[in-house]
Amino acid sequence: MGQGWTRRDLLLALHETEGIGAARIGKLRREGLLEACMHFPAEKWIREYCLTPEQAAAARRTLTLAYVEERKRLYAREGIDWVTVEDEEYPELLRKLKNPPAVLYVRGRRELLHHPAYAIVGTRLPTAYGRQTARMLAERLSDVGITIVSGLARGIDACAHEGALRGSGSTIAVLGTPIGTIYPPQNAQLYHRIAEQGLLVSPYPHGTPGNPNLFPARNAIIAGMTYGTIVVEAAERSGSLITADFAGEFGREVFAVPGMIGSPKSKGTNGLIKNKRATILTDPEDVMSDLWMTEAGAESRRRVLEAARRAAEELTDEEREIVRLLENGPMSPDELAELTGFPFGHLHALLLNLTVKRKIEQHPGSVYSIR
Repeated sequence: MGQGWTRRDLLLALHETEGIGAARIGKLRREGLLEACMHFPAEKWIREYCLTPEQAAAARRTLTLAYVEERKRLYAREGIDWVTVEDEEYPELLRKLKNPPAVLYVRGRRELLHHPAYAIVGTRLPTAYGRQTARMLAERLSDVGITIVSGLARGIDACAHEGALRGSGSTIAVLGTPIGTIYPPQNAQLYHRIAEQGLLVSPYPHGTPGNPNLFPARNAIIAGMTYGTIVVEAAERSGSLITADFAGEFGREVFAVPGMIGSPKSKGTNGLIKNKRATILTDPEDVMSDLWMTEAGAESRRRVLEAARRAAEELTDEEREIVRLLENGPMSPDELAELTGFPFGHLHALLLNLTVKRKIEQHPGSVYSIR
């Protein structure tokens, strides 16, 4: 390797070369040609790696020390760091995939890359029930040290990040844009909070133009760096179902929160459960049970039990009112809505909270009673 070069530099240069993606970089690494590729003639890139002549010419420009030093100065000015697939800091679960991104650009708390993590995703236009459920699940899981990963989109993603920031596990936002490009713009305040209290991650180099085709790769990273994916609310063709599909493909657990029958916002999640593509999630402890089966589980289990005990002792005024009514006997959500005057979506979220706190239980026919 030339003077002043490192393998990290070379991986950065390759990652930022048009036409040389994760699969080609993986091939070079497996064949032991990472250093040698610096000297490949254009014809070799074209013949053996299927680059176009234009891409082969670009490789000759980017695989230089001058290019790498210029990019490193740029990232230093922008407050952006980067980790390669060969670095210890790289997320271990993501590294296990067949062709993980060669480089991840990061800003914030890099230690979160090695915390036990689960993804929470869902529709961009959630109901009140979906928003409250996403925040509740994220906060409870974060409280026991689990890092919540999502995509900084409007709706469920944003609620998941907000809930997680209240707990000790914090949150990682995987972006479908380069770090420094805030999308959607209305999440700018949340973006800056995550940069300070959590971690921003992107596989895209500075200067990459926005494109809807960038988001599926973002979804694959969300699924790939986590032990499991939780889908809170999703329409029939929701993009969050792509993340669930990736999680299933990678052999990770998929959870789905059940929604109201007939609600368009829950067709996707209910379909995942119905078709046995996801485990039904009615309690954060479902996630804990999954995590305890992993190497990260022992310490998390201790913290979960402590948090569950604390949560069980705390009820809001609205939750106390529901418990008081159910002391008179089992009731349906319709009966509770009539007696309390709570909007149905809000009531559904309160019932879920009380179930999580093990104060009430649900019976067939959507009837609730004191536990």
